[in-house]
Amino acid sequence: MESLSFTFPAGAAAKRRALVGCVGSGDLEALLEPGETGVLTVKVLTSVNGSGPRWEQLFQRLFSGQTWPALSIDIHDFGATPGVVRLRLEQGLEEVNHD
Repeated sequence: MESLSFTFPAGAAAKRRALVGCVGSGDLEALLEPGETGVLTVKVLTSVNGSGPRWEQLFQRLFSGQTWPALSIDIHDFGATPGVVRLRLEQGLEEVNHD
């Protein structure tokens, strides 16, 4: 198991929490909670050792395309593909932005 941490710029704090996905074969779970204004933090616990550069590249692409709300994101990964990671985080973003 490997534990990774990342920080990115963000907008105003999210208004709510969200839990998306589930840990299982080839999937992941993501918990999104309101964070400190201007900061988005991501903590990843993954079963794939040595995957830090892949996670960093994925997050750089995902978080540079739009301004995300300030969040604290905890990800529990069991070998999910980059497409699944993106899908889960976009599902979580939809939930935290839902009125």
